[in-house]
Amino acid sequence: MEYVSRVPGPPLDGLIGDLYYLEGAPPYSRLLLPAAPAPLLIVNLGAPFLIRAGDEPEAVEYRDGCAVTTPTRAWEFGYPTPTRSVGVHFKPWGLAPFLPMQAAELCDRPATVEQIWGEPAVAELRRRLTSAETPQEMLRLLEEELVRRWRTIDGLDIVRHLSSDIAETGGAVPISDLGAASRAGSTYLAARFKEIVGVTPKRLARSYRFTSTVLAIDVAVPIDWADVAARAGYSDQAHFVHEFREFTGLTPTRYVELRRRFLRDHPDHALDGWPLPAE
Repeated sequence: MEYVSRVPGPPLDGLIGDLYYLEGAPPYSRLLLPAAPAPLLIVNLGAPFLIRAGDEPEAVEYRDGCAVTTPTRAWEFGYPTPTRSVGVHFKPWGLAPFLPMQAAELCDRPATVEQIWGEPAVAELRRRLTSAETPQEMLRLLEEELVRRWRTIDGLDIVRHLSSDIAETGGAVPISDLGAASRAGSTYLAARFKEIVGVTPKRLARSYRFTSTVLAIDVAVPIDWADVAARAGYSDQAHFVHEFREFTGLTPTRYVELRRRFLRDHPDHALDGWPLPAE
């Protein structure tokens, strides 16, 4: 599978982790994506893909692509074979300046790209992307589109600053300390975070703590779950297991089984790191 990535220049570098191009055969037809503080936008250039998010009983077909803000639960993503797309990995606050609605409306409820940018504009963007000769040219076109669509949002600076503090501490910073330092009330911060990130500061901190804890686990060796929970600052192992189920839908043991399966089936795969086989 070919994966090409690049970090955008200003002003997008403060909103986006990277732009990427993806093409080829997916490792599995269905992938489970645990909840993480990582909004995502995909412009699909191949056959439709399928998403099952939130409480949806069945997967929904997405033809032109999708946009989703910080999820609170795992969601299932079904790639076609082969697949081809360009996308954006946003920082938690980064997708909001490109949306016509509040970020909370897309939390666990992905929208199509047409729903946020309109059918004519998306059709033209997809036409230009498919006409590009190289992945790097496609990423340049996507970056230009994002720069053109960027808009100012009230409260973005304070949300970005406080979200960065949460990220730097792996979600360990007390939320009350953030409010006091910013001299903003908890009600104001909660409203701005839901508008821009999609979740409250407390929920974002929980997501960062869980994600940083899980990514640090070495699944190749025996795991002492009580020690993992204690070092991550969870009150006890039961609290950690509860968070695990809420963010992934899995027990810690089942998560490790699936992560080991991915590493065994597809060592050094471009998508390895967070997605899990859902089959």
